[in-house]
Amino acid sequence: MSATDPARGGRLAGPAGVAALLGVAQTLAWGTTFYLPAVLIPSMSEELGGDRTLIYGAFSLALLIAGLAAPRTGRAIERRSGRPVLVLSSCVLAAGLVLLGVLPGLPGWFLGWIVIGYGMALGLYEAAFATLGMLFGRAARRPITFVTLYAGFASTIGWPMTALLLPLAGWRGTCLVYAGVNLLVVLPLYLLLPREPAGAAGVPATQAAAPLPKEAPPPAAWARRTLLLLTAFFTIRAFISATFAVHVVALFGGLGLGVAAAVSVAALQGPSQVAGRVLEFGIGTRAHPLTVARWGAALLPLGIGALLAFGTPAAAAFMIGYGASNGIMTISRGAVPLVLFGPRGYPTLMGRMALPILLSQAMAPMATAPLVGLLPAPTIFAAGGAMAVAAMACLLAIRPPPATGGLSPPPAASAPSPPGPH
Repeated sequence: MSATDPARGGRLAGPAGVAALLGVAQTLAWGTTFYLPAVLIPSMSEELGGDRTLIYGAFSLALLIAGLAAPRTGRAIERRSGRPVLVLSSCVLAAGLVLLGVLPGLPGWFLGWIVIGYGMALGLYEAAFATLGMLFGRAARRPITFVTLYAGFASTIGWPMTALLLPLAGWRGTCLVYAGVNLLVVLPLYLLLPREPAGAAGVPATQAAAPLPKEAPPPAAWARRTLLLLTAFFTIRAFISATFAVHVVALFGGLGLGVAAAVSVAALQGPSQVAGRVLEFGIGTRAHPLTVARWGAALLPLGIGALLAFGTPAAAAFMIGYGASNGIMTISRGAVPLVLFGPRGYPTLMGRMALPILLSQAMAPMATAPLVGLLPAPTIFAAGGAMAVAAMACLLAIRPPPATGGLSPPPAASAPSPPGPH
């Protein structure tokens, strides 16, 4: 078998190769789906003839469907490995985009997003993280970081690309182009992924991903409590992030910033997210993922506190802290469950956690819209700060499994445990 045989992944089966494949694929998958409505909807809402809130509601429905389908996706990755599920995701996303491009009216718009929602469950971060956990076990933390560093530029690439395509192809043509991107670029990248944890079926160890270790399951009572606290933390943070993602410009306006200034400050979020991920990458080998997550979680309430104390002069500092916190949280969402619970059962665990997180993301913008219209902006920010503190309390209450005893960094990827059955 050739060292580059895609059936096993060959040289691409190592952590760096798999992270590069997944990183590019995730960047394109996010850019052509999740980040599509922000630029597309203002250009096509008149053609559909519906209320813009209803049109955005199709996207919320997609997130709802993604959340409901996430547990089943996790179980599918557990049974079949991540490669076939990710391959299917690119086909489903392409099908949904084709429906957006060819079906008329609001019913076609909703049907397209329903299909895309299922594709999101199959192919965005949770599925990618679960795939890395299956392939590399506890050594997946670094590849997870690399994937999020790549995909951190999804909006940076996706929004300008959509804006460029719209005058050339129209919004329907843009959707069809993006369907082609998923089939002709993303799908082949997924086909290059290893089919199974390397080291199996005769793949040389030098080309192999780290084999999954034999590990005793953690105590059941600890596992239940920890899963509840971890899920509560990420669900609350998802609610805050989804709210700010939609309303932060209006909230800055309520603090006294003009539209141009508010947009300029809000634009700091993207670079700050990438900076947070780079920071996590830099300290990741020296600190336990749970410790890093706590540091990252603290940035949000600190930023909101500065904003409430000093007003608009602290708006940029708040946005930088908020963006960096979100960047670290994206990595922590994959790395913390992996290091606490271990690789066995990790895909199913990620699917279970994704359900309330995605439901929270779907509901937050509509649930908070009336409050943003009725309450002063400082009150909304204060409420977000209180929720961030409550979320952080959940994270601080988590303890490592009794057998590990502390929060030292996990074993290095260069010294994997002996392989076990999976």
